[in-house]
Amino acid sequence: MMWDGLLVGVGGFFGAIARYCSSQWIAGRVSSRFPYGTLFVNLLGSFLLGFIIGGKWGTSIYLLFGTGFMGAFTTFSTFKVDSLQLAKQKEWRVLGLYLGISYLFGILFAFLGYTIGAWING
Repeated sequence: MMWDGLLVGVGGFFGAIARYCSSQWIAGRVSSRFPYGTLFVNLLGSFLLGFIIGGKWGTSIYLLFGTGFMGAFTTFSTFKVDSLQLAKQKEWRVLGLYLGISYLFGILFAFLGYTIGAWING
């Protein structure tokens, strides 16, 4: 049980760092009202978590990468704050696009990741 918590903690540590670096890298290259950094990490995280679950790699891998890394890498709270800020600024088109892409492609990428993971790990 303690080992499980350590796996989640280590994964979370690296996932948070990866999220921060990825978001900052994207934000430094794109000047826009659109929250590209959050969208990128959430879509990539959806794909990777689907891949991990679909591949049935085992409990330790799931705890380290699925729960720990992906839990810290993806960011539902930032997604909601970004959405709220766009609504407060009355950026309705940007908000609609952001929500549509996030939900539609998030599910699509998770399914794609799951399918590829299941195919690889047969």
